[in-house]
Amino acid sequence: MHIKVNGEDRDLPEGETIRALVMRYNLTPEKVAVELNRRLLRTEKYDTALKEGDEVEIVTFVGGG
Repeated sequence: MHIKVNGEDRDLPEGETIRALVMRYNLTPEKVAVELNRRLLRTEKYDTALKEGDEVEIVTFVGGG
């Protein structure tokens, strides 16, 4: 299936979940913010399966001071 992740085209297996996608990037699902089709997702929705044409933005939190 074809989706966009952070503006880049990606081909992923059918049925891939948000959680699996985040882990594919070696990120911890609880430590990122995920937007699916321009809507912010709660962590409990990360087991949602992606669909053809979805657009995902993954944002990591950075501390500083």
